[in-house]
Amino acid sequence: MSGRGALQGQVAIVTGAGRGIGHAVAMALAREEATVVLAARTRQQLAATAAAIREGGGLALAIPTDVTQDAAVEAMVEQAMAELGRVDILVTAAGVASFGPVTSTKPADWDGMLAVNLRAVMVTCRAVLPIMIRQRRGTIINVASVAAQRPIPGAAVYTATKAGVIGFSRVLAEELRAEGVRVGVLVPGAVDTPLWDTIPNSPDRGRMLRPEDVARAAVLMAALPQGASLEELTLLPQGGIL
Repeated sequence: MSGRGALQGQVAIVTGAGRGIGHAVAMALAREEATVVLAARTRQQLAATAAAIREGGGLALAIPTDVTQDAAVEAMVEQAMAELGRVDILVTAAGVASFGPVTSTKPADWDGMLAVNLRAVMVTCRAVLPIMIRQRRGTIINVASVAAQRPIPGAAVYTATKAGVIGFSRVLAEELRAEGVRVGVLVPGAVDTPLWDTIPNSPDRGRMLRPEDVARAAVLMAALPQGASLEELTLLPQGGIL
């Protein structure tokens, strides 16, 4: 590392860090010399992300975490503090999706998306707030989706979770403004990630955003000077909505 990274000396927690957007964000933050705490359920994927960061000369702490379990989230944040002493950045990139018309899905089918995409984001944000408020600095970046802005048939429940993240983030930003803590929401269009692997008739993945595109936007939000806050960033594939 050069010693001149934009995030040198900062500690970042990334959820969903084992794959997709979370993996790309973790790699990008490490390149800017943040120490990255990797949180995800799958130990093998976490270990691979940590190894990739260390091979590039970066610093990573992998903590297997099921973000749908409140106690696990709190334990992850406590371990990060115990080992690293601070938390400057949180990126909530864990997400799941299943699509289909409301009439052909059951309420039980919705629970996974509500738990991971919305409730876990709220719980993880809440877990870092006492630390960031005490530090009088911190940047929270919640990853939503352009589905929250454009009605996509078959995505009603997914859309509801992501719209919830945007609403939650907007209010949290206001609540924390006087505390020196920034809250932003990143709103990408379709991104070519493993999320699409199980979805039939998905759009052309070759035309989607790359996870690295989203990661660059997250770095931009995290690396702004403390006096500036990028609170909502919509990032689309060049071809528009897929």
